[in-house]
Amino acid sequence: MDELDLLKKHWQKDTVEEKRLSSKELYPMLWKKSSSIVKTLFYISIAELIFWIAITFLPKLSASYRAKVEATHVNEGLLLGLTILSFTVILIFIYLLYKSYKSISVTDNAKKLMESIISTRKVIKYYVAYNLIMAFVSMVLGSYYATKTDPKLEEVITKLDTSGKITVALIMLVTTIVFVGLIWLFYKLIYGVLMKRLNRNYNELKKMEV
Repeated sequence: MDELDLLKKHWQKDTVEEKRLSSKELYPMLWKKSSSIVKTLFYISIAELIFWIAITFLPKLSASYRAKVEATHVNEGLLLGLTILSFTVILIFIYLLYKSYKSISVTDNAKKLMESIISTRKVIKYYVAYNLIMAFVSMVLGSYYATKTDPKLEEVITKLDTSGKITVALIMLVTTIVFVGLIWLFYKLIYGVLMKRLNRNYNELKKMEV
């Protein structure tokens, strides 16, 4: 049991006058914990940016990889547009997290701290939703170009009857759902634990405001 939990138990057993005094002691702890959580989220976002840069650009250094991409005749303009959009969103996300961290760092009352926590939660929620949508779109586009630009795969699909084509479509759909599910699990593990702690701080602050 950490110091915050011990203080909360003590706070609940005290008289009304003692609770008011304890709330002044509880707020700095909640403020410090919330600031630390958002700071950690900010660092994770930086690490994620570095990870996606590595995933996106390191393979392009390989001549065999470039040859495979050229052979598929992928729409390079579309690919470039999606890449720019993705990195733009990540940079905006990092900026908003940094802004939230700075806001919490200079907050001097419970109400403002609660507003900053709400703002941070929205940023995380929208960011994760965007990435899940992009993962789905990327899989759909990838499947489409794979069937249209790979001569061998296109030939196999052309020879299939209606039920065979439906089966292939279902396999692609299931693969897409699994991929998006893994992305969701990744963000659940990375951001979920920290968001639960942040939500707990928000609920404690809400009790103090009542």
